[in-house]
Amino acid sequence: MILQTKLFDKLYRFGSVKEVLAKANEVKSGDELAGVAAEDATERVAAKVVLSNLTLEDIYNNPVVPYEDDEVTRIIIDGVNKRIYNEIKNWTVSDLREWVLSNTTTDYDIKRIRQGITSEMAAAITKLMTNMDLVIAAKKIIVEKTANTTIGRPGTFSSRLQTNHPTDDIDGIMAGIMEGLSMGIGDAVIGLNPNDDSVDSVVKILNKFEDFRAQWDVPTQCSVLAHVTTQMEAIKRGAPVGLCFQSIAGSEKGNTAFGINADMISEAYDLTLHEGQAAGPNVMYFETGEGSELSAEANFGADELTMESRCYGFAKKFDPYIVNTVVGFIGPEYLYNSKQVIRAGLEDHFMGKLQGISMGCDVCYTNHMKADQNDAENLAVLLGAAGCNYIMGVPHADDVMLNYESTGFQETATIREIFGYHPIKEFEDWMEKMDISHNGQLTERAGDASIFLN
Repeated sequence: MILQTKLFDKLYRFGSVKEVLAKANEVKSGDELAGVAAEDATERVAAKVVLSNLTLEDIYNNPVVPYEDDEVTRIIIDGVNKRIYNEIKNWTVSDLREWVLSNTTTDYDIKRIRQGITSEMAAAITKLMTNMDLVIAAKKIIVEKTANTTIGRPGTFSSRLQTNHPTDDIDGIMAGIMEGLSMGIGDAVIGLNPNDDSVDSVVKILNKFEDFRAQWDVPTQCSVLAHVTTQMEAIKRGAPVGLCFQSIAGSEKGNTAFGINADMISEAYDLTLHEGQAAGPNVMYFETGEGSELSAEANFGADELTMESRCYGFAKKFDPYIVNTVVGFIGPEYLYNSKQVIRAGLEDHFMGKLQGISMGCDVCYTNHMKADQNDAENLAVLLGAAGCNYIMGVPHADDVMLNYESTGFQETATIREIFGYHPIKEFEDWMEKMDISHNGQLTERAGDASIFLN
């Protein structure tokens, strides 16, 4: 491997592939906090030059966390199709980038090649892409998954209906759900982040969700985002879990901080598949976010983008229905401003789709971050152009329980109108039946939660 290059009469030497990956990353406050970022723009360009000339074999042989030390690394490496890998291992990272972006490379081609790449390879080419590259590359990748309904079909754009409540008041939660559904929100999932994540509370909320879903024959799936062990216990008590949720990380140590490991997720997957409410076969729901490994001191000197890509390598093993990056939730320590949030959202979306993940994005920011709602809408439109499977639908875009800002109901409806997208087919048929939409357009009844009170 050649880990050095000369720019402007200055020789730049890097000590490892991990260092090259980190210093080739776009500016992120989290990488600066971790002490792994490039010192300046020139060193960043030098790292990109070196990275572009490394082979995929170089990347494969140098995971950012050693194989023998990390369960996530082993899952990623053991999942590689060796025949396909051997076909491409002599490609440079630049070759892979050019191949993905080529007009002659199709979704079918990418579906085959993805079986031969690792998460570090996906991260590597992402670091060589512009924002527009990330949009056009992700747009050509189609990822469809099925629970009760099928998400990701071309021409669709979906949303998660998220009506969190600071005290889990069931009437307040249901009021938000009724309003969201009346706006065409919730075709991906109706999901609640509970304030009380006890088993009894989770069972109560899930039963209420399912009773309402069944009463109105809503073609979707429901989830309460408690810890995976709580959800498993709820299933054993007969609760109707549609999607089993868990936050995940890009290293074994990071997952340990979340109180999980691969065996636990496998058990949850099997239990939900056989005793959950959704028909499947895709019944898992994962959330990620750049910086979570650093916050748990589990990044092993790697940059936050590469660790995020490894989340998708871990998720891939369990074939989830949906994954979303909660892109600005942690705060300015990891993504300082709107420019970094927008970049991270596009990066995460592309890396996930490249690895076969049904990707969504919680387009969000904290109130102490240098970002505002216009920035959130900018990213939402870019993700719409990139073929994102879904975004969040939060009442008034303001999560009053988690205290952060996201996307509301109007954003999903507007993106559908801008790009000519539709909800999931079964859900749109239900909207027509409820007279919420007609010929793909919202009617005057849209947004009126009282239609569920009659």
